[in-house]
Amino acid sequence: MIQINSLASSSRGNSHFITDGETSLLLDAGLTIKELRQRLNFGLSDISAALITHEHMDHSKAVEDLMKAGIDCYLSSETAEIIEVTGHRVNIIEPEKQFNIGTWVIKAFSLIHDVPNLGFLMANQAGEKLVYITDTMYSPYRFQGLTHIMIETNYALDILNTNVSNGSVPVEMKRRLLKTHLSIDNAKDFLRANDLSRVQEIRLVHLSDGNSDEARFKREVQALTGKLVYVAHS
Repeated sequence: MIQINSLASSSRGNSHFITDGETSLLLDAGLTIKELRQRLNFGLSDISAALITHEHMDHSKAVEDLMKAGIDCYLSSETAEIIEVTGHRVNIIEPEKQFNIGTWVIKAFSLIHDVPNLGFLMANQAGEKLVYITDTMYSPYRFQGLTHIMIETNYALDILNTNVSNGSVPVEMKRRLLKTHLSIDNAKDFLRANDLSRVQEIRLVHLSDGNSDEARFKREVQALTGKLVYVAHS
């Protein structure tokens, strides 16, 4: 059975511990190695590998230290080049090509950000399927048989517009957010377009500190889907 422990989820850092009871993985590593150890109760040795979506430090900060600790990291060639990591612990992955880590079968897919960015579709031997989508303008993908969804709900356009109007958010930041991060409305469009019949839980990730509303987003997704919804905290 898939279990998810969100270690961090914000613009300051993102990392999630995923296990099916057999093989444990990190999705992103945007904390220091010290913070990861603390939040995992010093159980870093339980991690088989880390999957890294992209180069930004709030997703890749601990990659080099994880490899020094003996943990393989899976990332795109572009991300590996930008963060300057090499060695036998670096595993280069390509979109749409399937690979295995322990009991997981994984496929990466390209997302729409301001740097090369990947989402991950993961299946285990029990027939469960998890999708992880973050840091993207929108997702055009359709999936069948999902049981767990981890999806960014970074901002709401009305909240963002209010913050621009009152001067707390620069116009330039709004322009960037619209092109690089998933709004609650676009996340809901993704959920409407996908098969949710087997979904056990939906986890909302990477909420903006000032441009989101945790209670509202959770309420709206629950009303739309009728599913169990969690919000990953920072």
